[in-house]
Amino acid sequence: VFALIVFACLVGEGYTNLPSSNQLFCIFNHNEDACRYGIGIGVLAFLACIFFFMVDIYFPQISNTTDRKYLVLADLCFSGLWTFLWFVGFCFLTNQWAWTQAGDVYIGADSARAAITFSFFSIFSWVSEVVVEP
Repeated sequence: VFALIVFACLVGEGYTNLPSSNQLFCIFNHNEDACRYGIGIGVLAFLACIFFFMVDIYFPQISNTTDRKYLVLADLCFSGLWTFLWFVGFCFLTNQWAWTQAGDVYIGADSARAAITFSFFSIFSWVSEVVVEP
């Protein structure tokens, strides 16, 4: 859910333009990489959650213990990696937001703050996956 919120905030109001121009720019200090990173990890995290949810549904039907072991290890490793990526994303978005000039933000400040906040919450949700899983 957190990944979906981050993605939606950045796609919905993460790009804006000046009143005198039609060219869109990222609300995070005009850094396109900040918006792309947030959108990218949000979409990939959402898709991965759907995949691992489907794996959890079919997990009792998998009789081969080796396959079960590899699925659990894949889930654990992916959760650890994604915890790190959300931490990097939180730090990156926060840093870029701190350098953003107030005059550049007309609309979308609340969405930018929401993306930062929910990327922070995502760190703990993925850490809980790593800690609770084994």
